[in-house]
Amino acid sequence: MHHYFNRDLSWLSFNQRVLEEAANEAAPLLERIKFLSIYSSNLDEFFRVRMPVLRALQKIGQKKSSDIDSDEQKDLLQQASDMILAQQRHFGEILTTQLIPLLRAENVELLYNQPLPTALHNEVSNYFLAEVLAFLQPLTLDGKHGFFPENNKLYFLVELLEAGKEKMVLLNIPSDSLPRFFPAKADGKQYIIFLDDVIRFNMDKLFRKAEVKACYSFKITRDAELDIQDEYPGDLSEQIEKQLNKRDLGYATRFLYQADMPLRILESLGAYLNLNKPTTVEGGRYHNLKDFFALPIGGEKLSYPKWPAGKLTEVSVEEPLADLLARQDLLVSTPYQSYDIILRFFNEAANNPDVTEICVTLYRVASDSRIVNALISAAKNGKKVKVVVELKARFDEANNIKWAKKMKSAGVDIIYSVTALKVHAKIALVKTKKGDRVMYSGLLATGNLNEGTARFYTDHILLTTNANLLRELELLFIFLARREKPSADNQIAFKHILVAQFNLKTRFFELIEREIANAKQGLPNGIIIKMNNLEERGMINKLYEASQAGVKVQLIVRSICCLVPGIKGMSEHITIRRIVDRFLEHPRVFIFHNNGNEEILMGSADWMNRNIHNRIEVCFPVYDEALKKQIAEIIRIQLNDNVQAVLLDSHMEHQKPEAGGEPVRSQEAIYRYLTKQGA
Repeated sequence: MHHYFNRDLSWLSFNQRVLEEAANEAAPLLERIKFLSIYSSNLDEFFRVRMPVLRALQKIGQKKSSDIDSDEQKDLLQQASDMILAQQRHFGEILTTQLIPLLRAENVELLYNQPLPTALHNEVSNYFLAEVLAFLQPLTLDGKHGFFPENNKLYFLVELLEAGKEKMVLLNIPSDSLPRFFPAKADGKQYIIFLDDVIRFNMDKLFRKAEVKACYSFKITRDAELDIQDEYPGDLSEQIEKQLNKRDLGYATRFLYQADMPLRILESLGAYLNLNKPTTVEGGRYHNLKDFFALPIGGEKLSYPKWPAGKLTEVSVEEPLADLLARQDLLVSTPYQSYDIILRFFNEAANNPDVTEICVTLYRVASDSRIVNALISAAKNGKKVKVVVELKARFDEANNIKWAKKMKSAGVDIIYSVTALKVHAKIALVKTKKGDRVMYSGLLATGNLNEGTARFYTDHILLTTNANLLRELELLFIFLARREKPSADNQIAFKHILVAQFNLKTRFFELIEREIANAKQGLPNGIIIKMNNLEERGMINKLYEASQAGVKVQLIVRSICCLVPGIKGMSEHITIRRIVDRFLEHPRVFIFHNNGNEEILMGSADWMNRNIHNRIEVCFPVYDEALKKQIAEIIRIQLNDNVQAVLLDSHMEHQKPEAGGEPVRSQEAIYRYLTKQGA
């Protein structure tokens, strides 16, 4: 019988790996603090997106859940809660026993569960009266006024004694309007004070006629799912905008409260807020520690050394990019190499008088997107511009709607995907006409066309004029413009690119089958796959089948991984690595040995149920031999990482690779390799 890790427990295991990096003594101090921020932000998203699913599974009965295969996995909600509790305790230990003392050694005092030094009293009170007080909105719990705590906003429950009577007041902590941290200097030391403590210290100036008996912090996390209907008579963007206004009104999935809040007050508060049995979680004095991203501390020695993005030597400012692409393909690997080439690709196309048409898919767009501005310019320059905008990119819906409206008003032909289908492909196509001749240039990528995330997401972007690939991209854009769901009646016979819901799954099956056949014939074989998430059981079962045939399968999976490695008779030839370092690992790369004639593909598709069955994804072969060699070398470096990589074992635990040989930190080694390539 095949076995699978549960996807949610696996995701929590990944977040544990993020937390481990906060404890990594080899990492610079501010980077360790940022990993605490990332952990906290990830956990907030888990409670918004996945905890509602776990609660629903528990409600409908665990035996009906396909995610549960053994007695060990029966109470997923409890297991997830236990994992989170243990991680949060570890979070607190890292912060208080490691990072705060290290800050102190740098003459920085982060006041965490500490009284305010006397030397700061006046400065903090002046700041409160001049800046903070304007944003405070106390509300008495008297049953006369309703109150709806917003998603992930911070609040105090204040217990007062006024005119001999006890009184409960809800008070907002305005961290969305003011900085979460207030820096101040005294006695030759730099202090950092939580906004929460600025308010706590000055409660008597807010409630001058009452005695403040106690003050407890809390926050509510709410379900993030949007209710988008398949059949909607109006504009999809209008429907999503209306739903976005309701998102923060979703039902509570977590009630996080200060641990010393008395039970009677906790129960009264839950009843007053009319919470529908959320997951109740004990927390510390401070919540939303993702705000550590904005900790007001400088100092280059406390951060990673800068790695200036490399340049491609083939690219010259004197020669149009289109002319260079007519001779050779280009590969840009961000953030090791400059994203400027990608911006230039769109900018030159927008202003090239020979360009007649530009087609692009946009999933997550930068808030100040240069790419979108280039597309707007292209439309105003008289070119036909078609943009497939995915409005259902979670937490980026509002930004995508904003840009879609701007493009539409400039004359760009905006195409929204159908409601139940996401377009996650990362592709662009440029058509150029010279005389009677029509030429194509294009872009196929593993990550979003987003110059913001390109600074810290590792991705690969192929710029090409390969006619076989680009003619098929044109067919895909024609299909997307029809706004139809793929079905047996409207399939396209793609031969080069792999498109989810057309040929992606069957083609990957064929590639794995070929390695299995080679193994059975005693021929060289092997599979190397790098992706963000691995969940889809058909693909997992095929990899199990390959392992059982003796195929060596090496996986690099950053986050969710439902495949269980190292089980005799099932997966003993499969290894799984996770790499967490200064950049977020994001590419999807697929390498098949093919008896020495290596075949390499890249693309947008993780092997998740949603990606394979409910999205339009594009993977593509790399035909250029020099670029194939470069990608293979990058992956080889990552497989040899013995510094930042961990191996996932059959119990979902992280194991360090065997010691021995020179230390290899893959991201640093890749940067050196690509910089040398571009030298």
